[in-house]
Amino acid sequence: MKKPGFDETLALLLKEDPRYPREAYLFLRHALNFTIKDLKKPDQGPARHITGQELLEGIRRYTLQEFGPIARTVLAQWGITRTEDFGELVFNLVNHGLLGKTDRDKKEDFANGYSFQAAFTDPFLPASARPAKKKVSPRKKKIPPKETQNDT
Repeated sequence: MKKPGFDETLALLLKEDPRYPREAYLFLRHALNFTIKDLKKPDQGPARHITGQELLEGIRRYTLQEFGPIARTVLAQWGITRTEDFGELVFNLVNHGLLGKTDRDKKEDFANGYSFQAAFTDPFLPASARPAKKKVSPRKKKIPPKETQNDT
């Protein structure tokens, strides 16, 4: 018997979990391919594996490239408003055999990946309206005060 293809499996997935539209899954697939290419991962084999954090960064970059200033609006129309939604999409595909995972991969890898405001809105704000970046200064080593010694 022939194994169902991506389209047939995706149709089943959408019936079981209608939270996200077909377009969201197709977009995720393109974002994954973008990330694989961007990270110069091989087309096949274990070295191709991408972590949740790598995928989130690839999704962020691909989304900005594809949608620019309307990125957040497009994602919201698909029901994607936080990085955890990307995890839901990924694991729906995993659970239906459309993506692979390792034993270390978990849905929580996508939790609190980045703020959608910072990722998809702030880059398009005028410089004067962007939140100030915190300066990170090197920690100064605290030197305890010298104790005085009394010769007795």
